[in-house]
Amino acid sequence: MITETAFAKINLCLHVTGQRPDGYHLLDSLVAFADAGDVITCTAADRLALTISGPQAALLPVTDDNLVLRAARAMGRMGAAITLEKHLPVASGIGGGSADAAATLRALSRLWNLPLPDPATVLALGADVPVCLSGQTLRMQGVGEVLTPLPPLPETHILLVNPRVGVPTPAVFRALAYKTNPPLPEPPRFADATALAAWLTDQRNDLEPPAITLAPVIATVKTAIAVQSGCLLARMSGSGATCFGLFATAAETRAAANSLNAAHPDWWITPSRLIS
Repeated sequence: MITETAFAKINLCLHVTGQRPDGYHLLDSLVAFADAGDVITCTAADRLALTISGPQAALLPVTDDNLVLRAARAMGRMGAAITLEKHLPVASGIGGGSADAAATLRALSRLWNLPLPDPATVLALGADVPVCLSGQTLRMQGVGEVLTPLPPLPETHILLVNPRVGVPTPAVFRALAYKTNPPLPEPPRFADATALAAWLTDQRNDLEPPAITLAPVIATVKTAIAVQSGCLLARMSGSGATCFGLFATAAETRAAANSLNAAHPDWWITPSRLIS
């Protein structure tokens, strides 16, 4: 039995810098990972099968085009029983499906003692799969294939909040008014969480305004996080609807989570920390 965690992918900032003739958008993003995530478990079997469990399982029925199954097929063998323990919300802007696919690749590589697929095959699974496969802080450019490792981040705690509203990524990109925006400056080495948040304040998530037009509750979530004591930065991740708040301490993050849980018991709220 092989187990891998599919850590939540956080776009700390996300600049859309262009669009290729084939329709794919060019991105420039500082990507980190939170220690919250789904869990993939693989065991040897005669055929390929997927079971989905966990608190978010009801929102993700097993279908033949599930990214976990597609990732397993990309490994070139068919014998494995895979369980996806689903904790991250579906279609939430924190790379849940891509992280699940990447964790499946890592788990089956270990189970079958096979190399990972080539980069083109990994990218074909989805633009976020290569960065999720790396699992480290990176600058992600191009359509997701240009990955530049960055120094470890300082200890930073993060609050993840989703109003349980799915936002389709294609619709967000279609609603994007300007598709040629300035890229990121070169990220420096950050001394602490406050310095990280200060630098990020000058950056953007270009998908946040169009996502808010599709799901106005995102603005409500972002504001609710921003007013919490100790919040250094509040922003939407990816194409939404998950927003995050950065904090310097775990105690501040837990206090914010408790406050928001009391005010919005219907939201998905998870205190976590960035993996450095």
